[in-house]
Amino acid sequence: MLDVGKWPVFALLPPEELRLIRQACVFGSAANEALYVTVNDEVFALGTNCSGCLGLGDLQSTIEPRRIDVLCGKKIESLSYGTGPHVVIATTDGEVFAWGHNGYSQLGNGTTNHGLTPALVSTNLLSKRVTEVACGSHHTIALTTDGEVFAWGYNNSGQVGSGSTANQPTPRRVSSCLQNKVVVNIACGQLCSMAVLDNGEIYGWGYNCNGQLGLGNNGNQQTPCRIAALQGVNIVRVACGYAHTLALTDEGMVYAWGANSYGQLGTGNKSNQALPTIINTDKERMVEVAACHTSHTSAAKTQSGQVLMWGQCRGQAVASPHLTHFSSTDDVFACFATPAVTWHLLSVDGDDYLTVAQSLKKEFDSPEISDLKFLVDGKCIHVHKALLKIRCDHFRTLLNETDEDTLEIHQFSYLVYRAFLEYLYTDTINLPPEDAIGLLDLATFYRETRLKRLCQETIKRGISEENAITLLSAAVKYEARDLEEFCFKFCVNHLTAVTQTQAFADMDHDLLKNFISKASRYGAFKN
Repeated sequence: MLDVGKWPVFALLPPEELRLIRQACVFGSAANEALYVTVNDEVFALGTNCSGCLGLGDLQSTIEPRRIDVLCGKKIESLSYGTGPHVVIATTDGEVFAWGHNGYSQLGNGTTNHGLTPALVSTNLLSKRVTEVACGSHHTIALTTDGEVFAWGYNNSGQVGSGSTANQPTPRRVSSCLQNKVVVNIACGQLCSMAVLDNGEIYGWGYNCNGQLGLGNNGNQQTPCRIAALQGVNIVRVACGYAHTLALTDEGMVYAWGANSYGQLGTGNKSNQALPTIINTDKERMVEVAACHTSHTSAAKTQSGQVLMWGQCRGQAVASPHLTHFSSTDDVFACFATPAVTWHLLSVDGDDYLTVAQSLKKEFDSPEISDLKFLVDGKCIHVHKALLKIRCDHFRTLLNETDEDTLEIHQFSYLVYRAFLEYLYTDTINLPPEDAIGLLDLATFYRETRLKRLCQETIKRGISEENAITLLSAAVKYEARDLEEFCFKFCVNHLTAVTQTQAFADMDHDLLKNFISKASRYGAFKN
């Protein structure tokens, strides 16, 4: 469970109230404002209520939580805040609500009057479903399910992307270079905006005096510009600090650029970088990067769950990634950022009782009340017949035909078969990508469609230049079309490195012939 108690603003809440919290956000100039959502989808706020940022309908501070009635029952998908502060949320229904400081029209309602209660942002968005919102100091951007970006608010440096520096009073589509492109991730620095495309390209616009747009210069940009220096690198996520940017690649590497006076780029020095610079993370694959426009702190999480931090850490300048004992990047911001705000909407898992799913997970491979065991590679796996019959048609048929309490399995390895049985108890799989290939084989054999899809997702997350051909071969073998297309595109994007691997040299002749033919149709071999 994520301990929201690490944020002092929650210190006065009784334990029984803390246990009910499922989402939370801490913001404000001194981390002195907080919003949270309970297990019952009730939304509460507490803090100084600067500029009406708590959405309570007044400007009164409150040391005890007060309910925001208009938001109760709304399921929050994404939340961001500015330095005014203003707050913007996107609901799971795709609606956008905003409130708080509005001196630059950052609430998108066409006025400059502060908003004391959450109000629907409607101009140009009513027919859209918004999935993600991001705020700079006084501007807002929103991402739709169609991959479009809308922006509004303060625009002194071009951060709204409209081609001018006039403030934007209502949501306006960011087009220019993003026209007909599909954006999948957005982020804002204080005065700049960033967007990641579905093809791995990354664009930036707005303030650039510290090089935070990664363009190799320090000139502000009033429309989106592609970061040409990352040509051939597939970016999947971006995070923005006060004046620096972090980007995560599909291979788990981290690039950084922009301001560096606190070592927030992790390069080992304090020199600003106007071009993306790769960060040395000891070859550990990264799965998350974290930064917040209110601070100069950076954090990242490795595939094995380790958390690194660098930049301004409680007044110290940490110029290289430092390994922490934390289990979450959220902890870095709670304990070391100034102010100690949350860098994104926290999601909190409750531990006050065991759900049905948690109870089943707990009993997996526990001999105490099991009535069946599988013997695989000489090792036992303890399960329950009733659950297997409910969860899997294969076992429903098999167990109706036998009364045995021990079954031997020879076709699959212990690791793969245990992962399959565990999936039936948990709905999740926990395997490295290379082993997930074996599970994909089993899922195909047992006609477990959802498991097959989960295996494909696991393999996608673990793809690298070294194993891409192996994974492509497996996708073809098991007729996993979506995975095949994903692996193929990855191979084409990293063609030079992939063709130098041993796996490519050992590639099946027919597969190699098909790969070359298809890659040439994609224009992979053009000069």
